[in-house]
Amino acid sequence: MDLLYIILNVAVMAVMLGVLWNMARKHVKFTKRVFVGLGMGIAFGAILQIIFKSDSHVVAVSTDWFGLVGNGYVAFLKMIVTPLIMVSIISAITKLSSTKGLGKMAGIIIGFLVFTTLISAVVGATSANIFHLNAESIQAGQNETDRAQVLEEKLGDVEQMSVPQKIVEFIPTNVFQDMAGGRPTSTLGVVIFSAFLGIAALQVKRKKPKQAEMFNDMIDACYAVIMRIVTLILRMTPYGVLALMASTIATTNIEGILNLGTFVLASYVAIFIMFIVHGLLVTVFGLNPITFFKKAMSTLIFAFTSRTSAGSIPMNIETQTKRMGVSEGIANFSASFGASIGQNGCAGIYPAMLAVMIAPTVGINPMDPAFFIKLIVIVAISSFGVAGVGGGATFAALIVLSSMNLPVGLAGLLISIEPLIDMGRTALNVSGAMTSGVCSARILNEIDLDVYNDENAGLAEVQ
Repeated sequence: MDLLYIILNVAVMAVMLGVLWNMARKHVKFTKRVFVGLGMGIAFGAILQIIFKSDSHVVAVSTDWFGLVGNGYVAFLKMIVTPLIMVSIISAITKLSSTKGLGKMAGIIIGFLVFTTLISAVVGATSANIFHLNAESIQAGQNETDRAQVLEEKLGDVEQMSVPQKIVEFIPTNVFQDMAGGRPTSTLGVVIFSAFLGIAALQVKRKKPKQAEMFNDMIDACYAVIMRIVTLILRMTPYGVLALMASTIATTNIEGILNLGTFVLASYVAIFIMFIVHGLLVTVFGLNPITFFKKAMSTLIFAFTSRTSAGSIPMNIETQTKRMGVSEGIANFSASFGASIGQNGCAGIYPAMLAVMIAPTVGINPMDPAFFIKLIVIVAISSFGVAGVGGGATFAALIVLSSMNLPVGLAGLLISIEPLIDMGRTALNVSGAMTSGVCSARILNEIDLDVYNDENAGLAEVQ
């Protein structure tokens, strides 16, 4: 009987994919198709959850088949990340007249990322205090206990490295290893190597213009081909969002959400406030925030459903350059840095909330100004070093909790709701990267306002 249900579920998914394909044939707007995919995924996932329950064999096998579309789409995006970063950054630098503005551009982008993470830490800690989150009231089962042991083991590796050592880890000692994603800091390693390669090519241009011209032509050709691949992959977005959302909703632990509902609510309140902060920052620099979020929506939906900041890099760059008019150099640096440094959700809100929630278990008043200020400073500093130990919310939490002398094992209490809150955190990470790119471009006067204000800019290529 289970086999029959599985076949039926896969057939229903195929029909919904067919609906999206038919909408594409009729040239329905890309953003509308993404929202339709999201809605159908939520509805279908909820139905599977109600009928079969999240931990059933039918749901496990069905979502495994859905992964052909959802996980396959994410894999395609990850496939193109490294070549896209390389050719885009090299191409952007070789088109500069000099390297004088390169350091300034990178500094402004990183400054925005860390600044917004500092704000997100304040928002996260405040939200946790308002909702009176306390780890003492949460009961730990076997899964939570096992998770706590894993976190304790990981802490040993994290504590062995200082922040300067983590920053040194960014430097690629073996660029081919980084191209293959062999290290936690591979993305930043590729960015650094590509920047050096672009600078070298720019300097060669003065002494050996013929060789430099050949190199530039090769990079331009590679860039054109890579961007075409990106366009082809992005056309799969509605299908990927449908499958990913259906799988996520169907496998979500509803009981865990109900038990930890206050933490989920507090997390999303903080995330929502940070989206407002991003909109305010965009407004401060003379740009329409509604336009910003409209154009970013497809990318944010993908980040929300896929829970991968790195996998969102191609869509992030495409949105900034084609839809928002940001220069290629700024878009590439902000998207790449934003996937590892200054993650507003994973390195800002999450560890700050955990620290406030865990503090009472060791007799610390989270409302104590000294504790609060120390927490915010540590979160801001750690957000810059998170990539040095792998990035992501788990490592950010380990660094912050250990620096605050708080028990890291208690973070394992949230394992049942981790996927749900990670969706919002990832979307916020990507929004923060886009905000840093757009605001930096505005400061450096490297944004085409006609493109930014054009509602249909960049949509034709992915229809």
